[in-house]
Amino acid sequence: MPRAGLTPDRLVAAAADLADEVGFENVTLSALARRFGVKDASLYSHVKNLQDLRTRVALLAGGEMIDRIAVAVAGRAGKEALAGFAGAYREYALRHPGRYAATQIPVDQGLVAEAPAFRRTAEITYGMLRAYGLDEPDLTDAVRLLRSTFHGYCALEAGGSFGASRDVQRSWEKAIDALHTALTHWPREP
Repeated sequence: MPRAGLTPDRLVAAAADLADEVGFENVTLSALARRFGVKDASLYSHVKNLQDLRTRVALLAGGEMIDRIAVAVAGRAGKEALAGFAGAYREYALRHPGRYAATQIPVDQGLVAEAPAFRRTAEITYGMLRAYGLDEPDLTDAVRLLRSTFHGYCALEAGGSFGASRDVQRSWEKAIDALHTALTHWPREP
């Protein structure tokens, strides 16, 4: 019988908070059970296993992140939308490192097709890039370029890898300028 007060949503929210505190890779069912003062077995009436919990955290975090991005790009196009998108992405990644790490795990494609956050992410990202006149397969290539640039920059910044020889924010702005130039002059598929 499920313990009173425990719900899948409460467990996932607590797991997301725990991920931000100790790192996504350190989230375990035992650690989560301790947070609620229950035995590990009490959680299994709400989540199947650790993989299920991690997937749910990934879906939660992906939804939170795209909500922030949507606000940042609303009513904007071109470079303004790109800068808003990138800024919201970076802020979420740096403010919520555990949740952000969850957004990077592979998720079952069946869940991706059903999850509103994934559909919304695709709609907002592809919509922003269509302002650059991109169509498939160039859209997919551009999404991959943006994701790898944003992720790489955030990972290096969070790890303290940039040093102090140049302002990190100014370098970020230059990266956005460079991405805007690349998207504006995208090499089209023949």
